Amino acid sequence: MEIRVLRYFLEVAREGNITRAAAYLHISQPTLSRQIKELEEELGKKLFVRSNYSVKLTEEGMLLRKRAEDILDMVDKTTEEFRALDEINGGDIRIGCAESDGIKYAARAAKSLHQRYPNIRCHIYSSGTEAVNERLDRGLLDFAVIVQEVDLSRYNYLRLPVQDAWGVLMRKDDPLARQTSVRIQDLLDKPLICSRQSLREEMVKWFGDVLEKLNLVATYDLMYNASILTREGLGYTIGFQNLVDTGADSVLCVRPLEPPLASPMYFIWKKYQVFTPVASLLLEELKCQIAREPAES
Repeated sequence: MEIRVLRYFLEVAREGNITRAAAYLHISQPTLSRQIKELEEELGKKLFVRSNYSVKLTEEGMLLRKRAEDILDMVDKTTEEFRALDEINGGDIRIGCAESDGIKYAARAAKSLHQRYPNIRCHIYSSGTEAVNERLDRGLLDFAVIVQEVDLSRYNYLRLPVQDAWGVLMRKDDPLARQTSVRIQDLLDKPLICSRQSLREEMVKWFGDVLEKLNLVATYDLMYNASILTREGLGYTIGFQNLVDTGADSVLCVRPLEPPLASPMYFIWKKYQVFTPVASLLLEELKCQIAREPAES
């Protein structure tokens, strides 16, 4: 299986049309069709369902698309790393981030680094901690920012000087918005929206034995999407307090949990990881940023 052919396959999958994909790749349509046919023969599976004007991925094709994207990400990252070994004036840094205001420390470090080396590029992958860790483990990321305790057998880390406080996002016209905080008993009969990860960790700690009695109407990975569900009246979102705009123009507000709940934040990387020069520079700059900052509660 050739890297070149995987790129061809992905372009056909993106375009849904062999003729358009061939034009983008600057090869002839018969050549591209032959390459895809040979790939199908090599794998022994049909990758596309063909019609007169389009092609659509089969289930096997969708599996290969996911694998091909990961393979090509790794190939491109490796190529960039070797290219960066000889040039400190530029390069790429890939960071996976759980949703949190705490990534501001990594952002400040990246800004400082970019002022000295304008050709450095940062690529941010945003998702929940589990998905971020998976990409870090596969070598697709240089670093990750997570909001759970660090597995010390797998990662080195810096603890960021901030904790994310949890709260309940709701509409401003909701009766619960009149309160200054939200307690467990306030939520027992309410439709709730929680992150999938928190249901295995933070919500277990905070709700305790009543967790199974909750009226869970939706789960989420990214808080912004959950905020739309709350805005439209589906339920109350439990999440970090400072991720959604609740200003004067917003119909939403957030109330802290009582008793308070907060999550620590860590900047992590794989044990025994060999960094590119630019990744090493970012790590050192972040250490300097943290040293200058007082810890936040």
